[in-house]
Amino acid sequence: MTEIKICGITSLEDARMAAVAGANALGFVFYPESPRYVTPERSRGITSLLPASISKVGVFVDCDASEVKSIFRYCRLDFIQLHGRESPDYCRRFAPSALLKAVALRSEADLVALGEYPVKAIVVDACDPGSPGGTGKTADWDLAKRAGEKCALILAGGLHSGNVRAAIEFVRPRAVDIASGAEARPGKKDPEKLRAFVAAVRGPGPADSPARTGRIFQRG
Repeated sequence: MTEIKICGITSLEDARMAAVAGANALGFVFYPESPRYVTPERSRGITSLLPASISKVGVFVDCDASEVKSIFRYCRLDFIQLHGRESPDYCRRFAPSALLKAVALRSEADLVALGEYPVKAIVVDACDPGSPGGTGKTADWDLAKRAGEKCALILAGGLHSGNVRAAIEFVRPRAVDIASGAEARPGKKDPEKLRAFVAAVRGPGPADSPARTGRIFQRG
């Protein structure tokens, strides 16, 4: 079964709505320049009231490693997602079993470099020099598909209820990640868009490839 991560959660209302809709994981953005930024204090208030079955992911962009670890503990998160220009050496400061690394694939060289990251999964997002994520732009599905042959893959970038099924069938990711495609406005989820997205992912269609099965948002 393809897992679902709903990113850019800023309120308990949206978090509960996403959980009820069927999300496996929720993303909290700790990047002050993002319109989906949430303070550690607010995030902790939300995560403390969520069921244990929902994985909580902290999203960081080129942040000091000690600060990432501090927020991870304080907010009682399950996973760290690095969404900036963090190097493989930087990634080695964290436990691979709890680490996700976002990349924008542009070429064959980018595919080769994926093997250098000690992470549980790679998040393939759209390439946008002006923003590290949440732009609504679509990732390169051809390169994403090839990335999924090398590592556990989470597909992000411009996904919504109208294209996610096609993305799953073509790319065959283990999980999909949505932010702007399920919003009424940046930082505020739209109930209908959210439910429609989950329904599209879970709806009828070709079964998941046995070669790509296995949960990413499973602790440990």
